[in-house]
Amino acid sequence: MTQDPRDGEKETEMFRRRRPSHILFLCVANSARSQLAEGIARHFAPTGVRISSAGSHPGRIRPETIAVLAEIGIDASGQYSKGVEEIETESVEAVITLCAEEVCPMFPGDIVRLHWALPDPAATIGKPEEILSAFRKTRDQLIRRITRLF
Repeated sequence: MTQDPRDGEKETEMFRRRRPSHILFLCVANSARSQLAEGIARHFAPTGVRISSAGSHPGRIRPETIAVLAEIGIDASGQYSKGVEEIETESVEAVITLCAEEVCPMFPGDIVRLHWALPDPAATIGKPEEILSAFRKTRDQLIRRITRLF
């Protein structure tokens, strides 16, 4: 089944109309994709928009996450992996799930929902430069998507 390329535009427009003041990026480990998204979104979000990330089974933030964000001038050294229970869930107005090959956690409520199925760069096996390349690719995809939101 081929996805209509305008589907993403429709979701983005819906997101913009709702103007959520607290956005949660959600995945499983909260170590790579959602952490990248958190750092990037904090950089590009309008003043007053709160950005969070969490995972259903949080691990540890990957050093590659910090490194590839630092390459573009985003300091994510203060970020850490956290579970959904650590987020002020009642204020969340939008959730963006980032799972591709695994089952994404559910988040209840009448909120804006987007799903960006991105491969987990933390699953990359290879030389350090190959792993960093996977993190850069995910970072760059997230930059394109997040800047369209704002």
